[in-house]
Amino acid sequence: MDIVIAAEKPSIAGILSKHLKYRVRPQEIRVHANPGETGSFLINWRLNRYVLSPDGQVALRAIRQ
Repeated sequence: MDIVIAAEKPSIAGILSKHLKYRVRPQEIRVHANPGETGSFLINWRLNRYVLSPDGQVALRAIRQ
């Protein structure tokens, strides 16, 4: 089982899949704790970055320049 902090990578991939309406496999994502918000995660998938909030909402993360 692949565990990231307190969440399972397959669960995070499932939430991202529902948000994108596209199948995302757990091995395709990288997940990190979000230092800017307790309980949320940063998700890297392909060239995009997403934020998964503690309430399960996913948002595309803007890239800082």
